[in-house]
Amino acid sequence: MGDRQLKGCTRDSVCLEMITKGWSLVPLRDEIYMQLCRQTTENFFEDSLRAGWELLSISLNFFPPTQTFFTYLDNYIRKHIDGEYDLRKVPVKDYADYCLKRLERSSKLGARKGTKLISQDEIQQARESICSPSMFGEMLEDVMALQETRFPDRKLPWIVVALTEEILRLGAEKTEGIFRVSGDIDEVNSLKLRCDQWLPLQCVDPHVPASLLKFWYRELYQPLIPMEFYERCIEHCENIDEAQQVIDELPEMNRLTLCHFIHFLQGFVKDETISTTKMDVSNLAMVMAPDILRCDSENPHIIFENTRKEMSFLRTLILHQDTSFIEGVI
Repeated sequence: MGDRQLKGCTRDSVCLEMITKGWSLVPLRDEIYMQLCRQTTENFFEDSLRAGWELLSISLNFFPPTQTFFTYLDNYIRKHIDGEYDLRKVPVKDYADYCLKRLERSSKLGARKGTKLISQDEIQQARESICSPSMFGEMLEDVMALQETRFPDRKLPWIVVALTEEILRLGAEKTEGIFRVSGDIDEVNSLKLRCDQWLPLQCVDPHVPASLLKFWYRELYQPLIPMEFYERCIEHCENIDEAQQVIDELPEMNRLTLCHFIHFLQGFVKDETISTTKMDVSNLAMVMAPDILRCDSENPHIIFENTRKEMSFLRTLILHQDTSFIEGVI
């Protein structure tokens, strides 16, 4: 079963086009998954088999099958987990294990949210995560599971604690425009790689870890405040009692991580700090609210209106939420 070569097309461009169509056109999803199942069935051409499982793995990062095809795909993937179908250079069981986790996640959360078209960088990140799990773009519980062998007793994501400590070590409280000014993109990318390799951060400019911290939060597969709480946050954006109720109802990992996030920002709203950073509580809320809340509407008017309410919600938390209990928690 050799794959036909398409003139003028690369494997990456074909992958991007296929994933984009499956993400944007629901009726095509089952057909895509059916064809990938066919490509990976009794296929003894290693390159073709690997490409098929890779495409299946990447696809499940962006969209699930419909309920009509879900059971078939679930059974198909499970059939390949025991290693019986591995080839010498193609660890099918590893692909199948990855696909099963992504299938369970996508069936629960649905397709990738938002209206922005899928980028080649997102495809590459999904491809790399198959063999090298990343702390970026994952579910919060997946990040915690990833660090469990290294830090079994930690209650917060290692990357969050490491980045916040690095930001403070570099004197962020005396840095003008902190969280507003972007760090050098090459340095941010280098730091991201170091984090994924569990290496010491070793930064010089506080804007670099600050930029990566914001990126980590915004790239969570599901926002820190899950989507089912979003409308309540918007509706009661200036009511601390209602905001507290939302926080109390969050999953424990989310609650602790959110309180750490708020506690960290509360350290930047002292008068002497604001006079240097030029970032008062409203400015902080403006640049940091997208880190924890995510509007899934495609209506520009709703997005614009909700942006203001998202800022108000975070501002309310920074000013009034008691986060003293989180001190010393890692």
